[in-house]
Amino acid sequence: MTDFNSDIFKTIDPERRGTTSEEVISQLREMIHRGDLRPGDRLPPERDLAKLLGVSRPTLRAGIRSLAAVGVLHSRQGAGTFVVKADGPPSLDSSPLRLMASLHGFTSAEMFEARQSLEMAVAGLAAERATGDQMASMSEEVAGMFASLDDPEQFLVHDVRFHQTVAAASGNRILTSLMNMVATILFDTRIKTVKRATDLKESAEMHRHVYRAIRERNPDAARAAMREHLERAQRAWELEKQDAADDTPADGSGGNGAGGAH
Repeated sequence: MTDFNSDIFKTIDPERRGTTSEEVISQLREMIHRGDLRPGDRLPPERDLAKLLGVSRPTLRAGIRSLAAVGVLHSRQGAGTFVVKADGPPSLDSSPLRLMASLHGFTSAEMFEARQSLEMAVAGLAAERATGDQMASMSEEVAGMFASLDDPEQFLVHDVRFHQTVAAASGNRILTSLMNMVATILFDTRIKTVKRATDLKESAEMHRHVYRAIRERNPDAARAAMREHLERAQRAWELEKQDAADDTPADGSGGNGAGGAH
């Protein structure tokens, strides 16, 4: 583990500062790609890092939460926030897929179909291969979902971690990396609408069904539970997206994306 060198952090362009957490996410990712931040490195304390980057603490916190949800950063109570050690599957940069989605107009239906194909496969494999520790982690994330029904953003963090654990439990690093790449894009879109979610309890129950099928070592049941969960998730996200569109000002401002994640 290496403590930070404040000189490697650059202040974000003031003209783009404070609007979203995307610049925080982009800068930290670039620092990891360049090797300025390495697996196991500890980030500066929140107050110091916000000052170094020239952003507000809520903006920084949102960026860190997003990177933690997709497995790039990990926060430990009382210890700080660390770059995750690369012990698991390799991380694939989602930027090329995101660019193709923009250029070719990938639809949400296509993104969900791709996700469903990947996640049904990893769920079936997880039912055959998951270790005791991995199943315990799934159980903890499901419990976390039920505990955060009143906090949609925190619910989403547990949601994403559950799916990452299932993918890792498949034992196939290629499938896991592909799934995580798609999930990164879906998370970035989903975080914009999750506060409108009205089905979090149902979603938590569906995750529990997937977990139980994996725990019972039933690949067919795991694949079926994952398929049903993702089909319901797609319907729920479409409703959230429609609600967001209904609230969009007449000038057309407001975001849209290629898919959602549950």
